[in-house]
Amino acid sequence: MGISRYAYKGKRNFDISKFDCADTGEFKNRDEAVDEFVSNLLVINKKQQKLYSERKEGVIFVFQAMDAAGKDGVIRTVFSTLSPHGVKEYCFKVPSSEEKSHDFLWRFWSALPPRGFVSIFNRSYYEDVLVGKVHAFYKNDIVPQRMKEADIIADRYRQINDFEKYLYETGTRVVKIFLNVSKDEQARRFISRIDTQRKNWKVSSGDLREREYWDDYMEAFESMVNQTSTPNCPWYVVPADHKWFARLLVSRIVRKTLEEMNPQYPPLDEATKASLQEYRDKLIASLGDRGYQEQEKQPKEFSDPSLIPAEMLQQELLQKQQENDEKIKKSGFKAVRKLLATGYMIRSTDDIMDAIAREDVDDEEITDTPEPEDSDVNPTAVREHIKEIVEKNEEDDE
Repeated sequence: MGISRYAYKGKRNFDISKFDCADTGEFKNRDEAVDEFVSNLLVINKKQQKLYSERKEGVIFVFQAMDAAGKDGVIRTVFSTLSPHGVKEYCFKVPSSEEKSHDFLWRFWSALPPRGFVSIFNRSYYEDVLVGKVHAFYKNDIVPQRMKEADIIADRYRQINDFEKYLYETGTRVVKIFLNVSKDEQARRFISRIDTQRKNWKVSSGDLREREYWDDYMEAFESMVNQTSTPNCPWYVVPADHKWFARLLVSRIVRKTLEEMNPQYPPLDEATKASLQEYRDKLIASLGDRGYQEQEKQPKEFSDPSLIPAEMLQQELLQKQQENDEKIKKSGFKAVRKLLATGYMIRSTDDIMDAIAREDVDDEEITDTPEPEDSDVNPTAVREHIKEIVEKNEEDDE
């Protein structure tokens, strides 16, 4: 999926001075990447549904970057199709006095995802080896003398590696993403924030002061990647000068992670299957003779005698999903346009289906193109919709 060149798993060194922040991979422009971006989001959506159902493994996506690199826009766009039931974002700011009275990892334990859930860390414990290292905040900590005599940053690298190893061994994956923006591009984005009134709140004098430490931060990021990259908890360094490519690449990383986890809908045990059959019989009986007669009128394609009731239910759900897919292919684009016109935020394909039913959108055939496995919607049908979202995000984000 074209992400290995951006992955650091402890076997090769990361040299930040040689990294091209304006890299766009195999694409010349955003339009060429839209179809793949849509496909990735749809696959991510399906995999997350299975992850939430299976409840076997959790995953943390850690985002680190300089100011104005586009973390918020990446997170909002790439994770936009996921169900909020199984996803939570944590934005870690300057630690409070309560948090400072504990070890530097203390405040992150409560943000760890349960199995089946996704946690998004918008900044993380890595701040202690970034801003904490650059400004040597640890020198002001009230700690035992033995800690003052130690190499605090080296110890933090080791402690972070141990922490992430522990998480991986106990059922939680940690995937770390460094959005690497160039100094010139950061300056352009700061200027845009200053020149655009609605963006003024995004920039502060503190952001500008931190630019004075640019070289120190670059050394800290480089050391962070090299000291904490492991096969099971890798770092991905993402070129961030072009927002559309950063979002595409992160969507590849998230998709690949979930595909490697390979979550599945949990099978039913025999006792549950038997109870479902018993419950089904009681439900039909509660309808009386007419209920049985109506049952006989149901489509026979779901009456395969070789299937147990649970499997029949799964077939029915699959058929319903396929029917919904066809409706979206025919009328989804018009429904999306209507939702966008009203300012509605589309969270999933269920919103599109509701709009089709509510707005009485006329069917309109859309030319099919080959679509990837596990895809709900033909990328062609939503290409323009995604382009509009990306364009608006690029206007609003940084």
